[in-house]
Amino acid sequence: RMMGLRADMTPQVARIDANRMRRDTPTRLCYLGTVLRTRPDGMGGTRSPFQVGAELYGHAGAASDREILSLLMETFRACGVRDVHLDIGHAGIYREVSARAGLDRKQTDALFDMLQRKAVPEIEQWLAALRLEPKVHEGLAALAMLNGDREALKEARSLLSFVGDNVSLYLDMLESLGEMLGQRYPEVSINYDLSELRGYRYETGVVYAAYVPDEGREIARGGRYDGIGRHFGRARPAVGFSTDLKILQRLTGKDFSGESALIWAPENGDAELAETVASLRARGERVIVALDGQTGPRDLGCTRRLINQGGQWVVQEIE
Repeated sequence: RMMGLRADMTPQVARIDANRMRRDTPTRLCYLGTVLRTRPDGMGGTRSPFQVGAELYGHAGAASDREILSLLMETFRACGVRDVHLDIGHAGIYREVSARAGLDRKQTDALFDMLQRKAVPEIEQWLAALRLEPKVHEGLAALAMLNGDREALKEARSLLSFVGDNVSLYLDMLESLGEMLGQRYPEVSINYDLSELRGYRYETGVVYAAYVPDEGREIARGGRYDGIGRHFGRARPAVGFSTDLKILQRLTGKDFSGESALIWAPENGDAELAETVASLRARGERVIVALDGQTGPRDLGCTRRLINQGGQWVVQEIE
């Protein structure tokens, strides 16, 4: 027998976009489901997160990066998650610098590992053995420490100027995103980090990770991964984010227990009643329609009920 386990939802979403929808226009998709990991993400992490996320396919411009990042920030706002710290980087910068240095795949992966650990002395020793040009050596070594506010971007422009115009373009993109986030979400702390490279093997553009105090790992991550649908026969630009609903539930500063209290509705086949129920649900209300043999509304947790008054269905508190 064969048992299928999914470690991530993104490949399935990419397959849906490539094979089921096959649109030429941008497609916005969201998902929620369990995934299983061989190892937890960091100390205290779970092997079975309840992954929730959003992805946008078919648009390669900065507007879709802004939209997905804004949606992530709105998710935190809706859940009442406070003191968010966002690290932003760009996978293309590391690719351009390592290519300019002439690093092969094995060397690129080795340096990536050291950058994630910010092992500066180890990086210096490793680079010295390669006998690179002084400016290339200096630029690669600096990646581990190029993080902070806009001054970090300014320093990066100077240290990485030898690479070419693409890096300058990527730095402009990061600065523009940071300005947008600062205007729309002033409560969020923005940190530019050029060694923020999680998923660089498939990420192609802007990458980001969100943190909050007292959590030893990121609470959400995302970025651009153009061409991910190539394995399903249709490569399209793509950008998205994912988080764990269990983490959001634990961190939420809101009390959702009193919102949208349940409404009980009788089942009598009345067309106007059905229309009223549909209207209430469209406004975000939760309505339970009675079934044959079902107990009273109190047993179902309902605190309100729909009753007919003068030929109209109205909501009334249950006393």
